[in-house]
Amino acid sequence: MVKLRIKEILAEQKHTKYWLYKRMDLSYQNLSKIMNNETSGIQFKTLDALCTILNCPVGELFSHTEDVEN
Repeated sequence: MVKLRIKEILAEQKHTKYWLYKRMDLSYQNLSKIMNNETSGIQFKTLDALCTILNCPVGELFSHTEDVEN
């Protein structure tokens, strides 16, 4: 399963979800769904914004595990 690592990156950089929300062009509810891996897709413009704001390459946003959740 592929998951986004946004929470981990924010913790490493000592930032909060609110800090990220204020810089993103998303509703707080949508950002929460993305951060909690409760979405089945993400737009390229959102990925680009995350990479720019978090100053990281796109590959760093993701992790892959063998666990399959229903």
